[in-house]
Formats: sequence, structure tokens, C-alpha cells
Amino acid sequence: MNSKHIPVLQPAIGQEEIDAVAEVMRSGWLGLGPKTEQFEQEFAAFAGSRFAVALNSGTAALHLAMEMLNIGPGDEVIVPPITFISTVHAVSYVGATPVFADVEPDTMNVSVEDIERKITDRTKAIIVVHLAGHPCDMDAIYALADSRGIKVVEDAAHACGATYKGRIIGSLGELTCFSFHAVKNLTCGEGGAITCNQDWIARKLREKRWVGISKDTWMRTATDKVYAWQYFVDKVGYKYHMNDTQAAIGLVQLRKLQQLNGRRREIAETYRRELSDLSWIELPKEKPYARSSWHLFQIKLPGEQARDRLIGHLKERDIATGVHYYPCHLHPCYIHLKAVVPVASEIWRRILTLPIHPNLTDDDLDRIVDGIRKFKP
Repeated sequence: MNSKHIPVLQPAIGQEEIDAVAEVMRSGWLGLGPKTEQFEQEFAAFAGSRFAVALNSGTAALHLAMEMLNIGPGDEVIVPPITFISTVHAVSYVGATPVFADVEPDTMNVSVEDIERKITDRTKAIIVVHLAGHPCDMDAIYALADSRGIKVVEDAAHACGATYKGRIIGSLGELTCFSFHAVKNLTCGEGGAITCNQDWIARKLREKRWVGISKDTWMRTATDKVYAWQYFVDKVGYKYHMNDTQAAIGLVQLRKLQQLNGRRREIAETYRRELSDLSWIELPKEKPYARSSWHLFQIKLPGEQARDRLIGHLKERDIATGVHYYPCHLHPCYIHLKAVVPVASEIWRRILTLPIHPNLTDDDLDRIVDGIRKFKP
């Protein structure tokens, strides 16, 4: 028995991030300030968008995206069932109704064909999730949405650094939502962002994230001489902004992202090479149009019993795994919607996430591969 525990996901934090936080602590400005503004500018440049608005979570990003599109009671928003619950909650936050579209059996991304089947006169938007970091078929999705006058929001919580047909995720559409949660490819400890290309949207998002105040404290302090104390609130907003401590971590992570994602790809390629001869495992693939950020490495097993036995088998070897995700339409708060998503309802019982994060060593990978190969399905 090895004594070292191998977690399924883990942040990759080094001395640079620690030093960056210490610098902010010494500056005396911990809240929404110059580091957050710098992070927004650098992240927008990275993502190929005109603007990035930094927030305190990916959940906040999804909620604000719904508000930007004026979605509310009586409206429907199409969502995938295999995603973190925040994707669906964002629709509920604004009083709209989530409508579940089924997933593709290979990528488990939302099915364009089923989106089309689920569109009604009340459909106002589609939230697509680039699951595990593998981009959805965005040309097909945007073509369908544009033909029906429906808006698209990209949930890129897993897809920081991923590309679609050579274009980086964040540069494709009107609103793209990112998460910088502790174990995401780029972490701020906690945080999120929305990328967009329209000035009025960025301005409105900045007001909404700071309880509706027309100028945040940093902007007033930096530009106003006498009336720095004064602000106005035109509409109700939220306490959703990022702070400079988070932004300082994010700036370091952004500069390391290519390296961190490169290590994730090496790990994914090792799994695909070392497990390819096991007929009882279906390994994830990349579509020709996609370059995944490999936030998750999800294998599929013959059935639920085999999956659960493998979880236990690896746990005995101090190797953690995960299931991403228990489908949203089966949670008690959404089961009343009676979603018809047969692929998602079946496939979730067979999926298992193997450890994938930049801290994994080659010895760790050998242990994981060896443990899987010793399993009898």
C-alpha cells in the first residue's frame, strides 16, 4: 500500500502565487482594485475578447449572463443535464424555466439535434457547456440559434485555454462564462469572469457585480478628486465582484496556463496510450474541431456496477476518482420538469473521472494505470 494519496483534482499553486498574494496584502488594497483591473485586461487579451469582467464565481457569471439577456419568468432556456448544477440554477435565479436537451454519447456535450427538438416559442437562450474542457460544436449551435433568434451563452468553466477550430474559447460568442474555482485549470482560489465584445454589456456587468453602483471604489479613488465619496445606484445589483487577492493569484496562473494545460494533455495522452488495449474501457476522444483543455478525463465503463467497483478498487490503493456529474434533471429540485434525455440518463451511470491535474508525477500515473489494469470488470 502506497502512503501517498492521489486526489482526482488539485490546484497547482507555487511560490509565485504566494508571493503575489503577499504583495497585495502589503499594498493595503485587498478588495476590487488595480490587480482586478489588470487581470481583466490580461484575461481579455488571452481570451481574444474586447472585455473581461472579473467576478467572485462562475455561478455569478452565469447568473449575470441571464440578466444581460433580459431572461425572466415565462422564458425557457435550454441546458444540458450533465453539468455542475450552477448551469441550471442560473436559469432558475432569474425565474425562467430550464429545459434539458440530451447529450452526445461520445463527448457528453449537448446534442445540437436535441436542442432543435426542445426549442419552443418560449425559448430565449441556450447555455452550452464545454464539458471536461472539450468544446461543443459551436458552428452548428450558433447556426441553429441564429436561425431561430435565440441567444447563446457559453459555460466555459472547464474550458480555459481550449480551442474550437483554432479559435480560443472566449472569442467565439457574445457571452462566455469562466470559473476560476480552486481546482479549475486556472484558479484564483475562487472566482469567475464573463468575456464579451460590447462596451455597454461590460459596463452593465461592472455595475451589476458591484451592487448596482455606477462607479466602483477603485475607479472613484483613482479619478475623482473631491467627489470620490459619491456614487449612484440606478438598478439593483449583486455583490459579485472579484477582489485583488484573487486577481493576484489569477495573474500568475494566467502566465502559467499554457504550461499547466500542457501537463494535463501529457497526462491525458498517457492514459489514452496505456489503457487503449482494455476493451472494457471507453476512452475520451477529441473531435477534429476541438483541442480540449482536459479539465477532466472521463472514462466510460460497461455499467454502473463495474464503475462503482472500480471506484472502490482504486480507493483501496489511495487513488481518488470522481463522477462528473450526477445529472441535474435527477436532483429533487428539478425532477418535476420530467426531462426526456435518454442518453444522459443512461450514460452517467458508467462515467468515471480519473485523476488529472498538473501535480501528478509520472510515478503517480504509473500507480493509477497499474491499479486500473489490475481491476477485473
